[in-house]
Amino acid sequence: MGKFYYNEEQETYDAIVVGTGISGGWAAKELCENGLKTLILERGRMVTHINDYKTANMDDWDFPNNGNLSREEQAKQLKQARTGYTTKAAHNEWFVNDLEHPYNETKRFDWMRGYHVGGRSIMWGRHSYRWSDIDFEANKRDGIAVDWPVRYKDIAPWYDKVESYIGVSGENLGLKQLPDGQFLPMMELNCVEQVFRAKVSENFDGRVVTAGRVAHITGNKEFEGRSKCQFRNRCIRGCPFGAYFSSNSSTLPAAERTGNLTLRPDSIVSEVIYDPKTGKASGVKVIDRLTKEELVFNAKVIFLCASSMASTSILMQSKSERFPNGMGNDSDQLGRNIMDHHLGVGASGKFDGFEDKYYKGRKPNGVYIPRFRNLGGSSNQKDFIRGYGYQGGASRDNWEETISEMSYGKELKENILKPGGWTFGIGGFGEVLPYQENRMTLDYDNLDGWGLPTVTFDAEFKENEWKMREDMKNQAIEMLEKAGLRDVKGFDNPGALGLGIHEMGTARMGRDPKTSVLNGNNQIHAVPNVYVTDGAFMTSASCVNPSLTYMAFTARAANHAAQELKKGNI
Repeated sequence: MGKFYYNEEQETYDAIVVGTGISGGWAAKELCENGLKTLILERGRMVTHINDYKTANMDDWDFPNNGNLSREEQAKQLKQARTGYTTKAAHNEWFVNDLEHPYNETKRFDWMRGYHVGGRSIMWGRHSYRWSDIDFEANKRDGIAVDWPVRYKDIAPWYDKVESYIGVSGENLGLKQLPDGQFLPMMELNCVEQVFRAKVSENFDGRVVTAGRVAHITGNKEFEGRSKCQFRNRCIRGCPFGAYFSSNSSTLPAAERTGNLTLRPDSIVSEVIYDPKTGKASGVKVIDRLTKEELVFNAKVIFLCASSMASTSILMQSKSERFPNGMGNDSDQLGRNIMDHHLGVGASGKFDGFEDKYYKGRKPNGVYIPRFRNLGGSSNQKDFIRGYGYQGGASRDNWEETISEMSYGKELKENILKPGGWTFGIGGFGEVLPYQENRMTLDYDNLDGWGLPTVTFDAEFKENEWKMREDMKNQAIEMLEKAGLRDVKGFDNPGALGLGIHEMGTARMGRDPKTSVLNGNNQIHAVPNVYVTDGAFMTSASCVNPSLTYMAFTARAANHAAQELKKGNI
């Protein structure tokens, strides 16, 4: 990848895709494979698969300061550092400089961004779960926000397509809340995780422990240009094997192979241009990141895949006589209903036994416990609606335990060569409800380095999330204790919205243009040739990692757009 650059003489395309991340890559692949000459615009720098993963093969001792950044470097990423792991020297280059890319917080919001070709598909967590009708029907059932205009049967074939193409390892479980899929062999649980799985099954009806369903290649199926997972657990640095799915290793090369793709990095889209004569968008305005030159590119169809907040910012900036408050904002829902998943709550403990056992490699995955609350009958809770799942795993402590013993000499040398005891922990991921007062706005008094307004966040967790967290912590403690762990301790570090890096909402889909921005095909109700297929379109949040759903909806929308173009409808 990287041979297909922008031709300065060409200004008009069949399709324009804004953003090269998980959604943008899929939009480009599907549009190009449908024969559309497609321009994909990325606001950040070029990243070439393999060649630009500079730290992929470096060991801990290869980094100065034990992999920690200098104080001067840390000062550039104080917001990006809120996760606790994003700004280590091994991978801080993937996360933006907060001084160059500022935003504002009425209430704390942790906006983790990666501005480069591939976006956050390079450093995502790779957990890939389907939604069920329990999720798609939840808003209607609970009388919350608006109803989804789609159901599982509409998306199921697209889940099939995406899973088969990207490679997802996991096991089918036959659960109504977590539909089965097209899976590669499951990553094996280690010995303690297997014990935990058996104990939970024995002590809790309706609770299942499985391996995380992750977009890693396992087994013997062939994937073009990619090989199977090497169990190095250096995924966030970029995978030179293409073992996990990323735009750089998978969808962008597929789009390139068609001969229909043009990629232009360093291209900041400022607005979508509305043509009042046709009632459609005619193209986009772009600011060159390096030269700050302003450009216009035209197309018959436009896909916004820049990430939830970025795509909505573009729409808010796309003002015209028809749309004085932003393109598609007739409902006043643009920028509202910010969602994420709340996390940082669970429990951990120590496990006695299996001191003669270890595991091979560094498995980039652990256990997953699917949602078991509010599914009907005794699972229903009176204090909160919706539910949560857990991710976690077991591992052996290392030589650092010897510090507490103050060992030295022969005893230290012997102990330092032996792994410590087993520990086990699980952390919850809970659904956040869509509240229209949780919103983002644009600040035209504080502009960024390219003259564009900065984003201001005003969003918070509310009572349902706080009540859910109490149960998340208590159930984690109970499961670990009944599994036989000792020194079990619960934890609850809520942080703020954004910390889950699953930001959603802000341009939700719905059935009624008066209460939603997009229709069931991801089209802006009033501008049918503009599609939004990143997290912005989400109407509710479920409790599972959303990227697989973004990909399925994007593939569906891109094929819809191709057919509509052929029919002359857009």
